[in-house]
Amino acid sequence: MFDLFTKTTLKCSEIVTKSYSTSFSLGIRMFDPVLHKPIYAIYGFVRYADEIVDTFHSHDKKALLDQFRADTYAAIEQQLSLNPVLHSFQWAVNRYNIERELIDAFLHSMEMDLYFHEYNDDRYHEYIYGSAEVVGLMCLRVFCDGDEAMYQRLKPAACSLGSAFQKVNFLRDMKSDYYERGRVYFPGVDYNRFDGDVKRAIEADIKKDFDDAYKGIIQLPRTARLGVYLAYVYYLRLFKKIQDAAPAKVLSERIRVSDKRKIYLLAESYFKHQLNYI
Repeated sequence: MFDLFTKTTLKCSEIVTKSYSTSFSLGIRMFDPVLHKPIYAIYGFVRYADEIVDTFHSHDKKALLDQFRADTYAAIEQQLSLNPVLHSFQWAVNRYNIERELIDAFLHSMEMDLYFHEYNDDRYHEYIYGSAEVVGLMCLRVFCDGDEAMYQRLKPAACSLGSAFQKVNFLRDMKSDYYERGRVYFPGVDYNRFDGDVKRAIEADIKKDFDDAYKGIIQLPRTARLGVYLAYVYYLRLFKKIQDAAPAKVLSERIRVSDKRKIYLLAESYFKHQLNYI
């Protein structure tokens, strides 16, 4: 019966993932089926933590996050939680030996959103590491499945990919981050003076992250490569649309990739994968 309990909690994390992110869900479906459950478990965990700091405005967010942190570590230690998202996450953590340091860093970045609305260089890099890079490293633990040499070799590229994704998100969500949450993540950037020069400098940094990430994607196990590559090309397409947009447009609307383009990218990526062109 315990196996049935775990199975149902993993299904809950899958529902959370599919409800919150159609694009990420599509990428997961391109993984080998053996990777689906642990990646859903990781996404469900990070999604719920992010909801605490971004959504529950009428509640004591600090108290909620503290309780979530305590419940997370209790679940990992006891290998059990009645919270289905935390139970599925602890299953993945214990099954794939995901380090507590990664979880600590992630929850710390979530807490930073409660206190900081502008970021200097140190806080910016600290936040990106905890909010995005460590999520990539958690997934990499799953992809490598105990192969420590592979994990260490691919760590820098996994961090670069997480960093690229997060920085693209910052550009895409500048309007909502500023007006709804009062946040400006890019160091030294004045929202009211966001011009072409500032935008191009940010984009040059993101392009380097994408270039470094690709070097690792092509070395991933075949079980994971297509799914990660699909996420990469989707975000790269989104990045290119942002590059082509005027600064005023980036500030005034949320740029997105159309569903039709996503289907095209999926088909193209699948074709390349089948022919070993990735």
